[in-house]
Amino acid sequence: MKSRIDEQARLFELTRYERELWAEGLSVCGMDEVGRGPLAGPVVTCCVIMPREPLIEGVNDSKKLSEKKRELLYEKIMDTALAVGFGRCDEGIIDDINILNATKRAFVEAYNNMGVNADAALIDAVRGLDIPCRKMPIVHGDALSYSIACASILAKVERDRFMVKMDELYPQYGFAKNKGYGTAEHINALREFGPCPIHRKSFIGNFV
Repeated sequence: MKSRIDEQARLFELTRYERELWAEGLSVCGMDEVGRGPLAGPVVTCCVIMPREPLIEGVNDSKKLSEKKRELLYEKIMDTALAVGFGRCDEGIIDDINILNATKRAFVEAYNNMGVNADAALIDAVRGLDIPCRKMPIVHGDALSYSIACASILAKVERDRFMVKMDELYPQYGFAKNKGYGTAEHINALREFGPCPIHRKSFIGNFV
């Protein structure tokens, strides 16, 4: 079991990019998306400005965390954040302009929904965003940047909660479990029942 000292050392390393920017006196936001790959549902983005302290123990790439841990961290991050904005593009927009362009649109929406401007944005990999600050795309940023990791957790929980609600409307696809991703069970249900309104037509051509 990791000690508190080990965790503080991990968080110190995870804020390497932030500390470089903070040393310049800049405010920093982290940006990430969830849901580029699923067959159904929206792509959801988050933009968050976190304070220099306290650093929240346990923050990590959302994919490395259990659902229970993500939910706990979601509340802590929301309580601690200086500013938070969410964006989303639904399946219709994804089908119209493609997933990359929809993701970029949702990123801009999340930044604007923060209600404040940051001096610099640490972004998980995506380039070419039309936002009014210094942009720093980082490949695998959710595993390398504290701010991006916080954004990844918030976006993941927001999207998962939405897909659980959709499961109540369309229970045959197992959205509460698969969150719209193309599991074998989901694909079998898609072939048996056909698509529902939140399926991405541009993603499901091989299955219907």
